[in-house]
Parts: sequence; C-alpha cells; structure tokens
Amino acid sequence: MKVAVLAPDENPRSRDFAGKLEKGLSTEFRILDGSMAEAAFASSVKERPFNMTTGEAQNAGAAIGCHYFLLVRADLQRRSAFKREEFYEAFAVVYAVSTKTGRLVSWALESFDDDRADGAEKKLSASAAALAGRIAARIKEDARRTEPPALTSIEEVPGPDAPEAKNLRPPLPFRRISPVYTATADYYNVEATVDILVDIGADGEVLNAEIVRWAGYGLDESVEEAVRKMNWRPADRNGKTLAMRVLLRYNFKDIEDEEQ
Repeated sequence: MKVAVLAPDENPRSRDFAGKLEKGLSTEFRILDGSMAEAAFASSVKERPFNMTTGEAQNAGAAIGCHYFLLVRADLQRRSAFKREEFYEAFAVVYAVSTKTGRLVSWALESFDDDRADGAEKKLSASAAALAGRIAARIKEDARRTEPPALTSIEEVPGPDAPEAKNLRPPLPFRRISPVYTATADYYNVEATVDILVDIGADGEVLNAEIVRWAGYGLDESVEEAVRKMNWRPADRNGKTLAMRVLLRYNFKDIEDEEQ
C-alpha cells in the first residue's frame, strides 16, 4: 500500500514532523518520495489543503499516485494562561485521507507544552512514533472496510430551473440546530467549511449522512450530530412524499472574530 506524507504549509517544523511520521510508517507501508508527492499535490490543490472536499482529495490522491496521504501541520507558539506565566506549546495536526473515497479516515492533534521552547519541541518529537502507529492502524482498518450498498433510489434536490423542480417541495427541518464550534477549533482559531450530504426518507427520517468537505478539530462530528438531531419534513412532489438527498453547508469562524 502506497502512502504519501505531505506538509502543504511548507513550514520547517511541519516538514520535520512529517519526516518522523514517514520513518514510523515505513515499516507498514511503501512511503512515496516526499518532494515528488508534494509537487503533485500542489499542482492539484490550489487552496485550503486542510479543508478539502472528498472530490478534491480523490483528485489529489490520483495525481500523487497513492492509496492514502497524510497532511501535516506542526508549529511552536507562545501561550499564556490564567495563573500561569508564559509557556510554549508545540503541536502537530495530522489528517489521514483515503484516495479511493476522499474521506478523512483519521484526524489527530498532538500538543505539548513546556516552560522552554526546546522542551516542548522535544516532547512533540518523541510522540511521533506512537502517533504513526495509531495512524497506521486506522489506515489498515479503513482499507479492510466494506462499503455499504449505495442508496440508488435517493433523488438529489434539483436546481431551481430544472424541470424536476416543478411542484417539488424539498426536505426542510422543522427546527434548525446549529453545530457547535468546538473548543479545540476555537483554541486554534480555525476557520473552515463543512459540507454534508444527507439522505432524508419519505417519512422524514435521516437515512444516511456523509461528510463531503472535512475540516477536523471535531467540526465534522459536530455537524453530523446536529443534522441527525433535527426533525425533518420530507420532500414531496404533487402531494406525495419522497426520499431526497440534500447538501448542507456550515461555515465556521473563530468566535472572537464573529463578535468584532
């Protein structure tokens, strides 16, 4: 199985941690040349590499020529906290993505703090081997997974000018529930978009929900949880209810930025 480990932000700390993950993963997978993989990735993904749609991820994986790819972002920042003097936090965020489905199969955050910058960085560096092992296990688990049969009877909401839109009332929640902007996303000032495809049955039940633009930081799970909690009025055409697939989009922004 071929795996590529990428540091799209080109930060030296990201590249260093990516190299340590490569070493840990090399006993389980064939690791592709980093520079060539990053060049192929850059030619395919022009923006928002850590907030991709499943289609963009599939295209990127095809350009690289791998089964899975990892996106790594690592950095060191000075922090302060109540009743504590300034300290340093070294962190790494790692996305593991399937080329076949474009899905985010694993998201991990490693974070360590210390009174000294080099102390925090040493702790982060020491965590790479164990993290590589956990990611390898998730990749193997995903590779063994059997996809459920597609729901071929689900119709997608047509555009307003499409003939199918005539006399159609699309699904609508009786009460919208806003997904939670997670504490982790807030701590790292994350701005991201999460898209989710939702299949609503003729009885208004949520049949299936799939994230098709992922973000990590617990935001994907927050969106799916909110969608599944909603009570839906099913779609109907000419008074007859029918199952229908809808695409929902949620934009997340740092709470403090929204208040300004």
